[in-house]
Amino acid sequence: MAHDDHHHHHHSDTENIKVAFFLNLAFTIIEIVGGIMTNSVAILSDALHDLGDSLSLGLAWYFQKVSKKGPDKAYSYGYKRFSLLGALINSVILIVGSLFILREAVPRIWNPEPADAGGMIGLAILGVIVNGAAVLKLKDGTSLNEKVVSVHLMEDVLGWVAVLIGAIVMYFFDLPIIDPILSVLIACFIFYNVFKSLQHTSKIILQGIPNNIDEQKIRVYLQGIPEIESLHNLHIWSMDGEYNILTVHIVLKENKSVNELVALKKEIRHELLHQNIHQVTIEFEVMGEECGKGDCVC
Repeated sequence: MAHDDHHHHHHSDTENIKVAFFLNLAFTIIEIVGGIMTNSVAILSDALHDLGDSLSLGLAWYFQKVSKKGPDKAYSYGYKRFSLLGALINSVILIVGSLFILREAVPRIWNPEPADAGGMIGLAILGVIVNGAAVLKLKDGTSLNEKVVSVHLMEDVLGWVAVLIGAIVMYFFDLPIIDPILSVLIACFIFYNVFKSLQHTSKIILQGIPNNIDEQKIRVYLQGIPEIESLHNLHIWSMDGEYNILTVHIVLKENKSVNELVALKKEIRHELLHQNIHQVTIEFEVMGEECGKGDCVC
């Protein structure tokens, strides 16, 4: 029964992201056409934002399925890290697109062009409805993919609310400058999110210690175990931002039997799992043993 529930939940995750992906992609196409027809760079800017989210959704949907693949002859760690490649591709596309939008929007601040405020209002209302429907589809999701995607889509809803307010003001007042200003603000918002994403992705690629891991707390725990004299070569990194790995050399105070070592490893792994470490590799040593020239790093 537990296996069936897990399978159903995984299928539900994939289906929810799939529905949100097609909703977002279809509306992005409508936005691009609508932005050109209304001569609104703000609409085109938000279309770029939604295109980025569509890519994120598509990659999330794809990697939700790919992540089930375990290690093989080509990738001994499995396929979890492929999601980082998707994040990098998505970031590059958003940066290039935002630069293009800024090139179009900035000159319009000094020389505003009229935009169809009525058409913008219609698209903005549709944007709030479509993105709101996608948020509702994912709001009860439990997987990290669903939660991250839901946050992105909620940002889209807020972006469309801003466009709607700006379009209403333009409808009643002759202020075409609002359109390029909205566009620049949206582009800056995209840059901010891309920077955060690249910062997070780069730390994982460079095998930095994950943000949700307290290395000092782990050291204190290990050094507090009565059987352990000292430890070195402690390394912690993440495969994909979720699955964290630790390797360590542990020096024992005295020799232990195989069964005692198995019990000790089991105890350590159980405790570290509560500290967000999902895979632990331990090499036991006795006092005075050399662990290899140049390898012993505290």
